[in-house]
Amino acid sequence: MGLQLGYLADVLQITLRGDAAFEVSRVATLESATADCLSFLSNRKYAHFLASCQAGVVILSERDADVWHGHALIAKDPYLAYAKAAALLHPYIKPSAGIHPTAIVNASAIVSTGVSLASHVTVGAYAFIGQGSIVGAGSVIAEGVLIGRDCHIGPNVTILHDCVLGDRVVVESGTVIGSEGFGWAKEGAAWVKVPQIGRVVIGNDVSIGANCCLDRGAIEDTVISNGVKMDNFIQISHNVFVGEHTAMAGDSGIAGSTRVGARCTFAGKAGVAGHLTIADDVHVTAMTLISHDLHQPGVYSGGTPQDTNANWRRNAARFRQLDDLAKRLRVLEKEILIASGDAERRETD
Repeated sequence: MGLQLGYLADVLQITLRGDAAFEVSRVATLESATADCLSFLSNRKYAHFLASCQAGVVILSERDADVWHGHALIAKDPYLAYAKAAALLHPYIKPSAGIHPTAIVNASAIVSTGVSLASHVTVGAYAFIGQGSIVGAGSVIAEGVLIGRDCHIGPNVTILHDCVLGDRVVVESGTVIGSEGFGWAKEGAAWVKVPQIGRVVIGNDVSIGANCCLDRGAIEDTVISNGVKMDNFIQISHNVFVGEHTAMAGDSGIAGSTRVGARCTFAGKAGVAGHLTIADDVHVTAMTLISHDLHQPGVYSGGTPQDTNANWRRNAARFRQLDDLAKRLRVLEKEILIASGDAERRETD
């Protein structure tokens, strides 16, 4: 589907430099784009590709506009503008409404108008699926589940009993919502299962990637607030609360009963220990473990960057000596204080 640059500029509310009637039909990288393509530059380290770029139009910032001499869409945030342009050029094709003959829907379940249930979907007793929602092949919607309007549940998703999804929620393939939380009580050398009787409650406009696990609450609910975005392989443990518009990259994990604020970000493999409170606007860098409450917004990091193996091994050995060095330092400080006190007394005498 071709779109004129004038139309794109009007819809995106950005500035066009060039021919408003020129059309592009798809998006591509700066390296691979041809004349029918829209591309973008948001990271200046890729600016050198502009010299040989063949794109029909490039979205870039005003500071980079002089580097590119072709058609340009000039935006304050080129990446955001690109995201919106890509959605216009490559719109999602929604499957037709209807229930596949192999789907199994309990007689007490309510499936609203405009819903699409693909092959081998199972919908349990008293479940509710809101208008315009899509459920992919092989997914299980267990008893008592409530799903809002215009949700997109991918193939092979499992949503277990009594969980709640708001409107416009996206859940990618393989994710499990409402699995049993990790609750065990010790009895001698054995473990006794603690019943997990809460739910998972998900707000509006939440996106959950593939193969995530969101555990149900032990007593109260696990809550994912409006606008939260999760990458693939995210673990949310029981009774976690995640504030609005927080985003988590792949392999992040939040341990049980932790409360995460709004607008936080967690980079890949970041982890948060249990029973903590994380303030709003906290940003955690990759592979960082948060083990204490964070009451102030800001950027937090942990771990050590990569190094040559020889340097890393030497530093690792020194890390093990830090406690002994700290103790020796305290002894030396005391000796210095005593010596300085003796010197002062001698000068007074």
